[in-house]
Amino acid sequence: MHTDNDIYKEIRPYNDDEVSGAIQRLVNDKEFTTAILNYRFPQFSGVLGWLLIPLIKRFLINKWSNVKTVEDVQRQVSKYMHATINQSCDGVTCTGLDKLDPNKAYLFVSNHRDIAMDPAMVNWCMFQKKFSTVRIAIGDNLLKKPCATELMRLNKSFIVKRSAKAPREVLKSLGLLSSYISNSLETGNPVWIAQKEGRAKDGNDKTDPTILKMFFMEGRKRKQSFTEFMPSLNIVPIAISYENDPCDVAKANELYQKQTSGSYEKGELEDIDSIIQGIVGQKRRIHVSFGDVIKDPIETPEELAVEIDRQITANYRLFPANYIAAGIEHDSVTPEEKAKFDEKLSPLPLGVATILKDMYAYPARKQLES
Repeated sequence: MHTDNDIYKEIRPYNDDEVSGAIQRLVNDKEFTTAILNYRFPQFSGVLGWLLIPLIKRFLINKWSNVKTVEDVQRQVSKYMHATINQSCDGVTCTGLDKLDPNKAYLFVSNHRDIAMDPAMVNWCMFQKKFSTVRIAIGDNLLKKPCATELMRLNKSFIVKRSAKAPREVLKSLGLLSSYISNSLETGNPVWIAQKEGRAKDGNDKTDPTILKMFFMEGRKRKQSFTEFMPSLNIVPIAISYENDPCDVAKANELYQKQTSGSYEKGELEDIDSIIQGIVGQKRRIHVSFGDVIKDPIETPEELAVEIDRQITANYRLFPANYIAAGIEHDSVTPEEKAKFDEKLSPLPLGVATILKDMYAYPARKQLES
């Protein structure tokens, strides 16, 4: 049916006519229904769990019976987001969208602090302001379970194949990805991608030029120069700031282990735990700052990375914790805020506490220096 899209079939989000099938597969996915059972009814998840599975299936079928299109899925997600925001943070603010045109498709290159919440927050702001929501780049390392893949592709996510190892395979998948991003923008679909692979666990938001080289693969294929092709992508840097990062202690622990023993072994379900913690954990205030479209011709991926970093650093919204950690005097720093921050650090081993403090201090120091 979608012949034009079929070269992207392996990586693209689902189209309207694929939504019902994906929902059907989710409802019949034992791991998925069991996960919902454990989450919603932990007291029954043991011996009697199997009795509830048919009920959960029926509940899902009823709940999702009206979800037939990608737009329907987005509406459902926005309801979940509304509840999540109410329960896990003290409000979301957003700046810079008024400078953008709702009828244009942008390539949003964003700092990366939280696996699921970063693109969700961007979409939340866009949804509120009547912009179309973004297609989300997601690494296949997060899609180890079939139900995760179904959920993500239902929610406008496309797949970045990080697991490819052979050089030819890597080049092929990067070329397809580059082509898909250009195709999305040219068909009016905005795209969100993180500025580097993996979250900035140390608080230092830095763009990896490799990602920008990947964007350009399609330009090279079209025999265009970097300066010619890149402005056509309408790149807009985004800075997302969380007053409190629910995964901060886990990130600091990981970095401390790497520092002290040289390596860190990820647990099998660690990514999933990070996603859940990021969604349900307390974040206090969240700010999403949309930067300016990069229209000036820039010669190299490295120079483009510098410009994206400059905007993200300048637009990052600093909160009291950032000033306190960096030891910077500021009007927003009250004795209550200081006590709150000390309370966060006090139970932690010194090495971990130092890393955590640096994580919050980094954006403030960086803004001062720039």
